[in-house]
Amino acid sequence: MIKTLTRKLTQPFRSFAREEKGAMVLEVLLTIPVFAFCTIGTYTYWDAFRSLNTAQKATYTVADMISRETREINTTYLTGLHDVLQYMVGDELPVQMRVSSITYSGVRNRFEIDWSRSPNNELPQLTTTTLQSLVQYIPMLADGDSIVLVESNMQFTPAFQESPAFFMYVGDEVFRQFIVTRPRFVPKICLQNVACSNTNS
Repeated sequence: MIKTLTRKLTQPFRSFAREEKGAMVLEVLLTIPVFAFCTIGTYTYWDAFRSLNTAQKATYTVADMISRETREINTTYLTGLHDVLQYMVGDELPVQMRVSSITYSGVRNRFEIDWSRSPNNELPQLTTTTLQSLVQYIPMLADGDSIVLVESNMQFTPAFQESPAFFMYVGDEVFRQFIVTRPRFVPKICLQNVACSNTNS
């Protein structure tokens, strides 16, 4: 009698436990947030890496263009290169650029600025004094050797603000590039209206 009563009381619960209608809908509802999280995170991470890679390649291209010059350049030329750099990375990455010519003085045992310009005055010009905080990033040179330094800052903003990418949050970031290159065909890249001795000392 008790067993029969217990069976009748528990029958609805056993039937509910065996019921599979609506299981797929529940699985979809549980899966969608995880899928969305992984999709947004993967896209954000990929977009950040793509933008950083583009910024680096574009800055290398500008540095290579300057290194191939055989005549003195001017500020109009540098402004044009800034526009080229912006075109290569796209409008979604606002660009700041600074170009500097640097010579190593063995007599004074230091790197010295020949000239430094930033189109539209977006960045302060480097001086020999301010350059000393960056010398650890510059390769060693022989006395009188010259290099061209191209720096670029690009503001990256993810499509999804503060997006989770593999358990890391990707937010607004400034991609900074520091590219050093040697003049290819002349000892030194000269700037118009700036004293320049285009021979090795």
